[in-house]
Amino acid sequence: MRRYVIVLGVAVMLAACGSSDELKQLQESQKKLEVKVAELEKKVAQAPAPAARPQADPNKVYDLPVGKSAIRGPADAPVMMVEFSDFQCPFCSRAVPLIDQVMQAYPKELKFVYKEFPLPMHPNAMPASKAAVAAQRQGKYWEMHDKLFANQQALQPDNFKQYAQELGLDVAKFEQDMNSPEVQAQIAEDMALARQVGVSGTPTLFVAGKRVQNRSVEGIKQMVDEAMQQQKKS
Repeated sequence: MRRYVIVLGVAVMLAACGSSDELKQLQESQKKLEVKVAELEKKVAQAPAPAARPQADPNKVYDLPVGKSAIRGPADAPVMMVEFSDFQCPFCSRAVPLIDQVMQAYPKELKFVYKEFPLPMHPNAMPASKAAVAAQRQGKYWEMHDKLFANQQALQPDNFKQYAQELGLDVAKFEQDMNSPEVQAQIAEDMALARQVGVSGTPTLFVAGKRVQNRSVEGIKQMVDEAMQQQKKS
């Protein structure tokens, strides 16, 4: 198509010219352009196809320490589900009810660990993570977690003080913790772990150390059941 447009453009110029010298020069220019376009088309046709994105090994078991992350469910539950998430990510907000359903199905067998992975493309994700971790220091991580996802379109830092007040937090301490190096270090630790285990997007889920491929209630339940059966055999 590009070649046709170029040649057509030159043809129009030829028709508009008056002298034979100008006509000859333009004819030579047209030939040179056609040669260059043909060479470019050949290079494009011969260029190798982009390499296929490597698929994660569904059977690989990753070491995912809880660290200082918040936990839902019994701390001694036999199976652990881990999520690397971003409070500003729309797909992460959709994962919340999915995780709730799975947790309800395994009230004693499953514990859930939330890992902070604020993406650089989301300007309010890092401040939101800081707000959640700051609330964790007053024992209200999950309350802030729910508040942030419920107000995902209003994650501007100016709103976090209001959320802290609504949750009954010590607001002065909350704001101090949000800006503390300890909170920043906790988030950085989660992000380093994410990169270590090959996480590049959110949400990314793991069950018993294995990356979730089928992100549905039934898909996750199947992985939990398999992990429990494996533990019975060992």
